[in-house]
Amino acid sequence: MSTWSVAECRALAEELLGDAGDRWLHVQGVARRAVDLGASEPVVGAAWLHDIGYGVPNAATGMHAIDGASYLDLHGAPREVVALVAHHSGAWVEAEERGLTGQLLAFDVPDQALLDQLTCADMTTGPQGVSVDVDTRVREILDRYEPQHPVARAVERSQGALRAACARAIGVRVV
Repeated sequence: MSTWSVAECRALAEELLGDAGDRWLHVQGVARRAVDLGASEPVVGAAWLHDIGYGVPNAATGMHAIDGASYLDLHGAPREVVALVAHHSGAWVEAEERGLTGQLLAFDVPDQALLDQLTCADMTTGPQGVSVDVDTRVREILDRYEPQHPVARAVERSQGALRAACARAIGVRVV
């Protein structure tokens, strides 16, 4: 399928994450936030799919962005959606932390404005799907992981870029 509707993206996300408790609540909240940001259909579809790497069978790398994008690519998802899932929320830094930069670079780099919208939707939605500010979300992630974990190290390193992506997505000037 060369184009996937938002409904098809939602259905796949529910199939893979629907019984994942807070993860499913988070995904639903990210999709709602993407709509609130006025995001395009590919961004809203990617919002539904951004965390499927946690639920795909035979995840290969342990990095959800790459595993989710690989699964989507294998199943014929639109390139733009695959790219957004692969690169969302500072994935480049996590890939560096995990030694997976080559695997991430196998995916197209998405349009920055679209990536900012997806990153902002993700970084302003808490684990239970509730809207939060980006600083609260960063703290929540850092509290959830041990300091030496690649996710914690990546968020620590990329938090300025994550804030800037949110500011661009909602049209706030960053000084």
